[in-house]
Amino acid sequence: MNKTIPHETIKRLALYLRSLRYLARKRVEIISSRKLTEHINASPAQVRKDLACFGEFGVPGVGYQVKKLIAEIESILGLKKKQEVALVGIGKLGSALLAYPGFKRFGFRISALFDNSPEKIGKKISGLKVEDVARIEEVLRRKKIKIAIITVPAANAQEAADRLVAAGIKVILNFAPRYLNIPQGVIINTIDMAIELECLIYYLTR
Repeated sequence: MNKTIPHETIKRLALYLRSLRYLARKRVEIISSRKLTEHINASPAQVRKDLACFGEFGVPGVGYQVKKLIAEIESILGLKKKQEVALVGIGKLGSALLAYPGFKRFGFRISALFDNSPEKIGKKISGLKVEDVARIEEVLRRKKIKIAIITVPAANAQEAADRLVAAGIKVILNFAPRYLNIPQGVIINTIDMAIELECLIYYLTR
């Protein structure tokens, strides 16, 4: 696809997909754009506009076939193939993410673990051996992993990111509370939970 799709549109597609999967489990076969947005912060017009970026999927006056639309959105998001993920930092947050069942349910599998703590290196967690961060390039190139999650302290985050980029990682989800210098061609999304809370407090106090 030659045109650039706004990031917010992609995020909404993921939300639509979550709702559609829920509806499929409830054995709903046909859904209107209005019904699809009942639990999403989007309007029916927004749904139609977002989907129109990728083609025509519904029937006017009828709606969308749930299973067919699931398949279409999965294809758009590249979720047809299981995605292998590396996790760097096996502290409290990293361990919680490793135990999160939602990754597997949505097609992601954490298949490589890294830490710099001698107490953790070599141990097995959830059937995976914790590798030394110094081996990131070797392990990830061998496993051909392109997605990574960073949950290390801020002071160690840039080094971890540099190693991941050198290993060929193309997508990084960063939980370290700092800006990371990433070269062009690598996509990064930083989630700073403290900042998110601070923003919410702004609205709470007004």
